[in-house]
Amino acid sequence: MLLGAALAGCGGGGGGNSASSTSSASGSTSNSSSGPAAANSASGAANNTAPTVTPSTGLSLMAAVGEQIFQDIQLSPSHALSCATCHSQANGFAQGPQLLVPLGGPFISLPGFRNTPSIMYARYTPPFSLTGIAQGPGQPTIASGLPAGGLFLDGRVDTLQQQAGKPLLSPFEMANTSSAQVLQELQTRPYLAQFQAVFGAATLASADATLTAVTQAVAAYETESSLFHPFQSKYDAFLNGQAQLSASEADGLAVFNDPSKGNCASCHTSASFGGVPALFTDHSYRAIGSPRNWNIVFNQDAVLGAGPNPYPYVPLNGSTLGAPNHVYYDLGVCGPLRTDLTADTNYCGLFKVPTLRNVALKPRYFHNGVFNTLCDAINFHLTRDALPAHWYRQPDGVTPDQPYNDLPLAYAGNVTRQAPFSNGTPALSNSELNDVIAFLTALTDGYNPINPAASPATRPAPCANVTQ
Repeated sequence: MLLGAALAGCGGGGGGNSASSTSSASGSTSNSSSGPAAANSASGAANNTAPTVTPSTGLSLMAAVGEQIFQDIQLSPSHALSCATCHSQANGFAQGPQLLVPLGGPFISLPGFRNTPSIMYARYTPPFSLTGIAQGPGQPTIASGLPAGGLFLDGRVDTLQQQAGKPLLSPFEMANTSSAQVLQELQTRPYLAQFQAVFGAATLASADATLTAVTQAVAAYETESSLFHPFQSKYDAFLNGQAQLSASEADGLAVFNDPSKGNCASCHTSASFGGVPALFTDHSYRAIGSPRNWNIVFNQDAVLGAGPNPYPYVPLNGSTLGAPNHVYYDLGVCGPLRTDLTADTNYCGLFKVPTLRNVALKPRYFHNGVFNTLCDAINFHLTRDALPAHWYRQPDGVTPDQPYNDLPLAYAGNVTRQAPFSNGTPALSNSELNDVIAFLTALTDGYNPINPAASPATRPAPCANVTQ
């Protein structure tokens, strides 16, 4: 089961900003098509006072500087946006629930278009490559191989340091116009002396060297701090002999691994590798045919279809892609933010398979945030092709739309059809579905094996199969 190419820097895909629908419990997307004026601004926009950050203990001085940079809204011209604004610790360092349609830019007025992915466990991501992995049983390898590795939802950078730099200069995120502007802001910060102690005062003589140092510090923080990779879930405690899974959690693990049932482990690998506990991702990229999120302003043809593009940081590429002739498509690995693989249309619609660790903490699912419950995300995998009218709706939220409506028809063949998408109506019983959710909840970090009652309460509401 692919729980999405859903769900690094402060950005989702060049964007930590995303526009998310408010899905109903049944899985249908919102029928509102709100533009950016109706969106909630990013957390912190109303209060431009940067809190003092006391660095965590046990970090190197470089990582301690990186922690302060990660939290610092003053490093954005708006003085309202930081890495932590979009990567909420309470939500597994993914998008927070208050960011319905978060905005960025110098005046917190520019909309994004992707769900903010978690940056937890990102340090274990290998560099991007074309590996030659087949999509599934009976399916050919995509072009020269299925993409794997890399950071962001399209894999366009390889290291945490590269990742950290993108949001700082992204026009619709932190929106610094140059490394010189980053340097200017940094020189006013209370941790400047610590920065100089790590990188030397001479670094500040060069704006580019300063930006490099800033990103190096953030990468050090994300690498050193156990907040980003604690391996402290109930499942980890179970593997260490410190806890027992409940009957429901154990049954959910079995369904998760069963190729004839959930088949989740075919992409969300449940085995350890190279001495690292299971990350619940194989770092590959898949096209799962996510429904179009009509609340993303770039997906609203009526808003963007006439006149010049008001948001030139995102190219309106639909005119060249054919039916169904939407103004814009987010095609993941083949663009628009990634540009080196645009000519290989076999990669269009592919997004990175996320880790499922802390998945129960997320308020949004899939690359475009089209669902806001784990129940909907799993049900979509079970009944996407069996009940397409339930999932694919036109902007009114009622009228059925064509399947895979967030892709041009020409790329529908890229959509994966491996189990559980191919298993029938549905692949899992209600009991099995809730068992899988119980197991996924057991992947939430913060479990206390000595006092389980003190562990985070993250169990989602009971879930029912979509049958109509």
